[in-house]
Amino acid sequence: MKETFIKERMKVELKNPILIEGLPGLGLVGKIATRYLIKKLDAKKLAYLYSPHFPYFVLVNKKGSVRLLRGTFYFLRNQTEGNDLILFTGDSQAQTIEGQYEISDCILDFARQHNVKTIVTVGGYRMEVKGKPKVIAAATNEELLNEALQARAVLSSMGNPIVGTAGLILGLSRFKKIDALCLLGETRGYLPDPKAAKSVLEVLKTMLSLNIDLAGLNEEIKKADKMITRLQKIEEKRALQAEEIRKEEDKRITYIS
Repeated sequence: MKETFIKERMKVELKNPILIEGLPGLGLVGKIATRYLIKKLDAKKLAYLYSPHFPYFVLVNKKGSVRLLRGTFYFLRNQTEGNDLILFTGDSQAQTIEGQYEISDCILDFARQHNVKTIVTVGGYRMEVKGKPKVIAAATNEELLNEALQARAVLSSMGNPIVGTAGLILGLSRFKKIDALCLLGETRGYLPDPKAAKSVLEVLKTMLSLNIDLAGLNEEIKKADKMITRLQKIEEKRALQAEEIRKEEDKRITYIS
């Protein structure tokens, strides 16, 4: 394999589809949010994306068979008058700068082939969160950005870099004549963060009029909060131990003097 390619599982005709992208990143916010949509909306697999820029190992399943790392496109037909959806997530982001550009460009080409006019990318925004995580928004046009702000997202600060596929798709989408919006949930970033994913999904639910219950994330949020509390207690204990060691060292220095 010398370059990124997409293998379609089926051909579908979709109605004004919107593509939502959520790959692993800070707090796994994008992947958690996208996987939740796929599960709750019962989306079907549409295509696989393979790339030599993914990490160089395979995944083994319960039966012992293996597969390459990949990205997967899913689709959902809207039963009302709204837009159909294409959802994209995967096992990993590209591990090289060239790969980030190549995969982002490949996603955009696939979107254009399916007449996608709007893409929403989802990810995490590193922040020490107190209370409910905010959702940071940036977009390629004012109308799309205003829709996100009306759905209770907040404006991204000037000069704020959006790293990885979530950001590059915004930058490259102009060349493909596709509108793009990025939604970033505030997260500490070092653990899977379903709370940040839920905040992002609340914005998406309002913007796209999605009929989806987000209560299914509450149990995962409780587990994540317990893990954070345990880690904070461990860190506090380490800090106390370090302080005791420092005091003992200060006593030795004073005695020697």
